[in-house]
Amino acid sequence: MSLARKMTAIIEREDDGFVALCPELDIASQGMTIEEARANLIEALTLFFETASPSEVSRRFHSEVFVTQVEIPVG
Repeated sequence: MSLARKMTAIIEREDDGFVALCPELDIASQGMTIEEARANLIEALTLFFETASPSEVSRRFHSEVFVTQVEIPVG
């Protein structure tokens, strides 16, 4: 039985495609669509967990990630 872990995915448009970032591990991927960028990030995270040592996972993992918006005066 494999373990499942929920991670954060932040996806934003960049030029003609999209970039997907997992801030907990600082791993990113990209794709031409949101769905492709998300799928590529899942693949990158899966490969990371398959190949990284437990110490590497522990070293890179940030357990608390807060995603919010801030308002900044401009002009």
